[in-house]
Amino acid sequence: MPPGPLAFALPDSSATDALGIGLARTFPGAATGATVHLRGELGSGKTTCARSMLHALGITAIVRSPTYTLVDTYSVSGLTCVHVDLYRLQSAVEVEELGLRDLTGPGYLMLIEWPEKGGRAVPPPDLLLQLQYAGEARTAAIGAGSDVGRSWISKLAIDTSLAAYVSNMT
Repeated sequence: MPPGPLAFALPDSSATDALGIGLARTFPGAATGATVHLRGELGSGKTTCARSMLHALGITAIVRSPTYTLVDTYSVSGLTCVHVDLYRLQSAVEVEELGLRDLTGPGYLMLIEWPEKGGRAVPPPDLLLQLQYAGEARTAAIGAGSDVGRSWISKLAIDTSLAAYVSNMT
């Protein structure tokens, strides 16, 4: 039976960092590549999770929210990581002009914050990460959009080191 969505309680920012590290540790790899949609309100932890994931993959550069640059790229060990923030864009036409579909597939990991701003111009997700406020804490729900995503979730679900930092709610 394929894995269902995962849900985690994230009591603080270190738990959000741990989730990003867990996502990096279980990443399917450059051979398949993947696209991740990160959704949530302002301040819910999208960039924190993306930053910790990128650093855990070996990116040594400073990782900031690409709110103004729109697209930041990083390379490590045969993998091009593309961090996208669509918050300021107003239409799918603006997103289409970014050429995101050319930056997907084998050899690429694309992390897209605010994917809902881009409509059909946004590459479909292999993994969908929804971050939400829960009082002073946060929650994360992770769902799959493809076979790559389902495989990724299966690995993440059994990542025992992640359990030390976050509470699996499923």
